[in-house]
Amino acid sequence: MEKAYPKAGVGMIVIKKEHGKSHVMMYQRKGTHGLGDNYWGTGGGHLELGESLKAGALRELSEEAGSAVVVDNVRFLGVMNFTQMKPKHYVDVTFVADWVSGEPISNAPGETSDWYWFPLDHLPEPLFPPVEQYLAALETGENFFDSSF
Repeated sequence: MEKAYPKAGVGMIVIKKEHGKSHVMMYQRKGTHGLGDNYWGTGGGHLELGESLKAGALRELSEEAGSAVVVDNVRFLGVMNFTQMKPKHYVDVTFVADWVSGEPISNAPGETSDWYWFPLDHLPEPLFPPVEQYLAALETGENFFDSSF
């Protein structure tokens, strides 16, 4: 029997400033993903072999939201040891970027809803647990989350 190891995940949170408020680009997941239906997320996926963390997060953004979405000022946001989807286990690295132009499209309509912009002070529920932690990191500056939360 082959020994199981954690998988590496990468994500990107896109922030748009509009009328003096910050908005985050999100979609609602369809299907269980190990935690139940309808969690709101910001996009991400598996890191590919030989890929840098930042390149992986940008690739996932393009694959999930379309190549029309242009971002700038990509920066590290946090790392999480995510074990709440047992038996799955991920070590996730997420970045945050500033939106420049382009509107997202749903490239996986069987897996997610359309993309929407939400004010950071008025987010939908329920949030996918890692996304909830990363959005809190935007406010607190905390950037490491272990599986004990």
